[in-house]
Amino acid sequence: MAEQTDVSLIKASSELGDIKISPNVLEIIASIASVQVNGVKRMRGSLATSVNELFGRKEFGKGIKLNFKDDKLIVDVYVYLNYGVSVPKVALEIQEQVKQQLLFMTELDLGEVNVHVEGIVPERIDKKTDSNNLLNSNSSDKGEK
Repeated sequence: MAEQTDVSLIKASSELGDIKISPNVLEIIASIASVQVNGVKRMRGSLATSVNELFGRKEFGKGIKLNFKDDKLIVDVYVYLNYGVSVPKVALEIQEQVKQQLLFMTELDLGEVNVHVEGIVPERIDKKTDSNNLLNSNSSDKGEK
């Protein structure tokens, strides 16, 4: 989470008042933008987010860390990628998507978007079991004469 409580939009200040955005909103925008990139399997989560998702509560802000340096927003994205994708291409696409979505939705200029690839997730191969041949599958002919 970000060090500041709310982010003020300087460009959006008017005679009606200021507009402030919670860092949670920025985390959610960046997380959704990252997951939508082809090749991204999932975002890094904590034990708490994993438990929440087991109970059906979707955590959208996971895998994102926000920092402010010299009044610039720095976004760190932690992702797991699908096996077989080009890591540099996917990482560049994540950077572009996060930058575009945050600029489009909040008009914030980002200082940096750092992508941290936490791991590669191989394709899951489901072994199908033949229900008609449960006892004889992968058995040799030992003892049968």
